[in-house]
Formats: sequence, C-alpha cells, structure tokens
Amino acid sequence: MPSERQQERDAYRRSRAQRSTAVAVLSTIALVAVAVLALTSSPGWPRVKASFFDWEVAQESFPAILQGLWLNIRVMAVSAVLIVIVAMGLALARTLRGPVFFPVRALATGYVDVFRGLPLILVLLLVGFGLPGLRLQGIPTSAVALGTLALVLTYSAYVAEVFRAGIESVHPSQVAAARSLGLTRAQAMQHVVLPQAVRRVVPPLLNDLVALSKDSGLISILGAIDAVRAAQIETARYANFTPYVVAGVLFVALTIPLTRFTGVLARRSGWVGAQSSLAGGGALR
Repeated sequence: MPSERQQERDAYRRSRAQRSTAVAVLSTIALVAVAVLALTSSPGWPRVKASFFDWEVAQESFPAILQGLWLNIRVMAVSAVLIVIVAMGLALARTLRGPVFFPVRALATGYVDVFRGLPLILVLLLVGFGLPGLRLQGIPTSAVALGTLALVLTYSAYVAEVFRAGIESVHPSQVAAARSLGLTRAQAMQHVVLPQAVRRVVPPLLNDLVALSKDSGLISILGAIDAVRAAQIETARYANFTPYVVAGVLFVALTIPLTRFTGVLARRSGWVGAQSSLAGGGALR
C-alpha cells in the first residue's frame, strides 16, 4: 500500500501529465487551424484545389495507382533480400585480414566507393539503358528487373557499410576469447561476431528499408508501371494532378508504419543517441 506522501506524488504527476497532454492537443489544433486557414484563404486556392484535390479524379485513379504500388512493394521486398545478401558479402570481404586478401578487400572497397558516389537515378539510367544495349545472352530486358538490379547495386554499398560498422563495433577481445576456445576465425565470425553485429545494426537497416520503399518509385523512369508511373498516366488521362497526390498518400501510408517501428526498435535497443558508433552507416546519409 503506497504511503500518503507517495499517493500525493502520483496524483501530482498525473495532473501534470494531463495538463501537458491538454496543452499539446490545443496547441496542435491551433497550429493546424492556422495552416488550413492560411492555405484556403490564399488567392490561388480554388485553382489548386481543382487541380490537386479533385475527389472524383482521386476515386477514379485510385485502383490503378494502388495496383502500381503493389509492384513497388514487390520490388522492395525482392531488393531487400538481395541487398542483405550482397551487402553482407561485401562487409565480410572488407574485414578480411592478411595480404593475400588484399585484392578482395580492394574490389569490395572500390565497389562501395563507386556506388555510394553515384546518384541512384544515374545508376538506374546506366543499368536500364546500358545493359540491354550490350545484347548479351541472359541479360534481362524487363524494366522491373533492371530497376531492381539498379536498386540492389546502389543500396548494397550503403548497407555493406552498416554491416561493416556493426562487425567492427564488436570488441576484438571477443574474437580472441573465441579463438582461445578452439574456434577458427571463420567460426568466431559466424557464432560470435555476426550475431552481435546484426542485432546492433537492425535500426539503421530498417531506416534503409524505409528509404528503399520510397526509392522504388524511381523505377518508373525505365517505363515500369508502378505507382508513380500509374499516377503519371492517370494525370495525363484526366488533365489533373490529383493522381500524384493519391500516389504520395499511398507512399506515406506505406512508410509511416515502418518509420514508427524503426523508432520504437531503436529506442528499445539503445541505438538512439549512439549513431556515432555507426558513422559509416547508410542510414545516416
């Protein structure tokens, strides 16, 4: 049974929390009201409303844009799996020791440097229009496949740095302890280092997944009928920009749950405030 003094303290904390909540709600309502009033009272609002917020156009274009978003989700899912595999290989290659592995380290470092330096849209154009021009046997010609390849090439460079930072954050004494117990360096990496490294970098990896979900819309420049391309087609069909707003709302609805989940996981894992230990991470770009 709490003491009378403790009960008074709890009551005071509850009252302060209720007061803070009420102030936050009122200030938010006031700010939103001011923003809406400023927007709707502007001279060009009627024209903007007709061009970007036409409800009938939104209803008509929604099914096509939603179908295009399903393509974005599939591209994101396939790309994410391939990115993790390629990035882990690159990270392990960069952590190899000994002069015999210098060529492997150099190639992995060069790959990471090049694809972190190239803009994603440029990689999409080079891959999308360059690879089919080679006319090699087995080279895909589908815009979706080429767009996915470009996403994998670019994001693997960033995610590899996240993995490498996680691997190097594990103290060398743990590897030494594993070796003293008879484990080989490969076994120590597999059973001691990697489990800890992956667990530490989950939040920045999820941040990269959020970015990937948005960047998957760039495959539209290669002709893939994703949400962005579908919105462009619907915009031309109705001579109205509302489909772009619909596509934006759908992308936001897709990324917000991922963003919130990332924030919760980061707080629970203690990653918030410790990003400096992962300075090479792609999520910090």
